[in-house]
Amino acid sequence: MKNLIFPIAIESGDADHAFGVVVPDIPGCYAAGDTLEEAYANAKEAIEAHLDVLLDEGLPIPTRLTLPEHQRNPEYTGFAWGFVATRNIPALKKAVRINISLPEALVQEIDTYAQTRGMSRSAFLALAAEHEMAEA
Repeated sequence: MKNLIFPIAIESGDADHAFGVVVPDIPGCYAAGDTLEEAYANAKEAIEAHLDVLLDEGLPIPTRLTLPEHQRNPEYTGFAWGFVATRNIPALKKAVRINISLPEALVQEIDTYAQTRGMSRSAFLALAAEHEMAEA
């Protein structure tokens, strides 16, 4: 599944201030971190959470602009720029029913494992598949 790429505007941090991140394509989407790496990770989480809420509420996903379009916006004068790759939340929200065959004992183990974590079998299998493919 193809990731989504979002430009981010970054306010520099220092010993007393965290790095601030604005996601211009998603109004109200901000993040911060004590390190640049933490700011990027938090931005990814914020973007995915915003997309999830928009879809749950039936709201449209904002149109993404190009980096040069954002850079021309005087609101972001003095910001550094970067990109964050996120999971394709809109694609993940569209469920497709499939029919698979697994050994009965494995299905029972999956169900027990998923249930103790408050997940459905489908949610567990999707998470396991994402995890396995991320390792590749």
